[in-house]
Amino acid sequence: MVKLTADLIWKSPHFFNAVKERELDLRGNKIPVIENLGATEDQFDTIDLSDNEIVKLENFPYLNRLGTLLINNNRITRINPNLGEFLPKLHSLVLTNNRLVNLVEIDPLASIPKLQYLSLLDNNITKKPNYRLYVIHKLNSLRVLDFIKIKAKERAEAAALFSSKEAEEEAKKVSHEEVKKVPETAENPETPKVVAPTQEQILAIKELGVERGETLETG
Repeated sequence: MVKLTADLIWKSPHFFNAVKERELDLRGNKIPVIENLGATEDQFDTIDLSDNEIVKLENFPYLNRLGTLLINNNRITRINPNLGEFLPKLHSLVLTNNRLVNLVEIDPLASIPKLQYLSLLDNNITKKPNYRLYVIHKLNSLRVLDFIKIKAKERAEAAALFSSKEAEEEAKKVSHEEVKKVPETAENPETPKVVAPTQEQILAIKELGVERGETLETG
């Protein structure tokens, strides 16, 4: 495992990506813990932490510039409930192929005020009953989930399904109980499969960010 040090940050590739945003590439370093990102001095629009061994989405400094966080192919099971306080401008988050299991585990994402594009593909949470509607219900600012635009009809369905706190708690309870029933397999839990969003999908997320910026300018 490699410690995420200021030295590693300074030596890692950084460039202007396909949508002309300044990006820091920290992929594939076997990083287990997010730390020392203050060394970036908030100079990046996009940070790519994919293909590491990160377990918790936490420990960010205040990064007022960061808009896109790519963190697919890690081991994330927990998210800091106050994440949005540190990433106030984050609009795109790719969490493909992590280890989020229960619906309640995405609740902390509601703290991110401008989150509009989210991928949770290849997490067990996506197999839960009413997963998509639950995420739409919890994350009011979201526009695109798992690379599919959220429709007005889905928002109405989510609002109706989770019209009471009791309905929301029941959904979380069912999700948690189902996990307990899943038998252990021979698969090594320490070796996550590598499933990444395609380059086209990542570019699509970034282009959606540009589209968002143009909308804000013209609005």
